[in-house]
Amino acid sequence: MSVLSKPYFHDEAAAFAHLESVLWPEGPVCPHCGSVSGKHYDLHKTRMGLRKCSDCRKQFTVKVGTVFESAHIPLNKMLQAVYLMTSSKKGISAHQLHRVLEVQYKTAWFLAHRIREAMRDGTLAPMGGAGGVVEADETYFGKTADQPGATTSGRPFAKGGKRGPAGKRAVVALVERGGSVRSFHVDKVNKKEVAKIVGENIDRETKLYTDESRLYPEVGKSFAEHSTVRHSAEEYVRYEGESAIHTNTIEGYFSIFKRGMKGVYQHCGEKHLHRYLAEFDFRYNNRSARGCEDQQRASLALRGIVGKRLTYRWPDEAAEQNERRF
Repeated sequence: MSVLSKPYFHDEAAAFAHLESVLWPEGPVCPHCGSVSGKHYDLHKTRMGLRKCSDCRKQFTVKVGTVFESAHIPLNKMLQAVYLMTSSKKGISAHQLHRVLEVQYKTAWFLAHRIREAMRDGTLAPMGGAGGVVEADETYFGKTADQPGATTSGRPFAKGGKRGPAGKRAVVALVERGGSVRSFHVDKVNKKEVAKIVGENIDRETKLYTDESRLYPEVGKSFAEHSTVRHSAEEYVRYEGESAIHTNTIEGYFSIFKRGMKGVYQHCGEKHLHRYLAEFDFRYNNRSARGCEDQQRASLALRGIVGKRLTYRWPDEAAEQNERRF
């Protein structure tokens, strides 16, 4: 039986039951007062998935307190969107979701951003450790909204055109060999910004591998080892004993990210770039090579919807629009 033929993808009652089994494995939990011991009255005859807490007397569904709260889309369609986004290696566009789910384009676009917010894990534990290897690198993609990027000395990039970094958005990423990746959109790539990212996210006992960029030698001194490869001299891997020194792992991640952004999404507003990075990070960190398949990946994304909220417009933005209207 195909995964997409499962009942919770086509029946809203089954979808509520599935989401409740994922988020409430021990039984219903009131999102208003946190009650788990009190009685929760089932009011599904009034509205699908509706319950009432006997302690605080408030009504709720499993969507309250999640990124799905106040969504006017059948829950089974939202579960389909979660599965499609987590099982597509380079993502699925909002236009494709709009056609598959038979909803408006704006609805599909906002739903995709809700799911990206659920994929953001916010892990703070340092990467690497004794004997571990972390590769660090930066890449440039798209066009900035205002000013061009700058070199490590602070001067604006002189090189433009298709392949130059001038006026492009900067992304710094860290990947642990055989492990996870973390990527960051930054306004400027300079020594101070890179040192902050690398210092806050990598364990000091780790081996740091980078290219010959001048961004890393200073911060590299604070780690157990800092080795580089010279891409300008066409050196892409160097063997020292049992160690393979290269940045091919992080380059592979950038390759997937750029193919997805250019081939699938095609356009991304700079203010939303951090969510697209969270999406690619999530799929990479829960890839098949680490024993995580499509259904497990979808369940992990569903567990990430709790405690997060995303509105179509920020409250101040909506108020400003109303003032213009009247």
